[in-house]
Amino acid sequence: MKMKFTKMHGCGNDYVYVDCMDRMLPNPGKISEYVSRRRFGIGSDGLICICPSDKADFRMRMFNADASEGKMCGNGSRCIAKYVYDKGLTHKDTITLDTLGGIKTIHMTVENGKVVLAEVDMGKAEARVAAIPMDWPGETCVDQPVTFTRSDGTEITVQGTAVSMGNPHFVTFVEDVETAPVEAVGRVIETSPLFPERTNVEFVQVVDENYVKFRVWERGSGETWACGTGACAVGYACVTLGKAGRRNEFLKVEAKGGLLQVRTGEGDLMTLKGTAVTVYEGEIEIPEEILEESLK
Repeated sequence: MKMKFTKMHGCGNDYVYVDCMDRMLPNPGKISEYVSRRRFGIGSDGLICICPSDKADFRMRMFNADASEGKMCGNGSRCIAKYVYDKGLTHKDTITLDTLGGIKTIHMTVENGKVVLAEVDMGKAEARVAAIPMDWPGETCVDQPVTFTRSDGTEITVQGTAVSMGNPHFVTFVEDVETAPVEAVGRVIETSPLFPERTNVEFVQVVDENYVKFRVWERGSGETWACGTGACAVGYACVTLGKAGRRNEFLKVEAKGGLLQVRTGEGDLMTLKGTAVTVYEGEIEIPEEILEESLK
């Protein structure tokens, strides 16, 4: 099967985007796994399908590099907005997007007929462990020491905050984000039984009161260059704990792939602002055995 695609990224958080307005891809999880392989495929953090919706202007289905389906992607949402506007699928500069993490509203800044910036209403940051979900004795896990068990049976304790942005996150603060043990610790936390749906993990360094840096270990993908929901989780933790930022003002949140801006509003309603970039378009042959796996 030949599949037309567009490679896009938001701050280096790159996905393969496919127009599925007329027909959904067969076995999209396995296709995501196939195309995401760097050096052997297109190379990406996953696959995003742009679909019709009876609840919103468009629907997003996103699949991680390990074939699992994700609930929400903030950077992906901005790229979808650019995709549908630039390709003439909509002429509105504000759209709604149906995701497994809820309906999101996206506002676009357009210059010379192209989207150059997008702002997403990301919904409420939810700290109740039942909503994350997290197996934890308290109602919330905010700035708490949490003990995790490695595969060899040894334990590590990490001070952190658990929050849902439509998907689970665990945010921890470090002195130097460049030397943080993102893979070694991120993998342990991601797969901990404390998080029955696994979790994303953010390592955050406060630079000053208006600016933080972070690295992210994403469930199903490993370390990525940026994560929109992760940036919102970081912004929420910074404001809630008094580490950086102020409520109702944008906080600069820098990922490996670039700068995002996050606002924590009243009622912990989160807003994410940043660029969306089209890298290139192409067509790839998907082997029949990948498609046939869906029939087994």
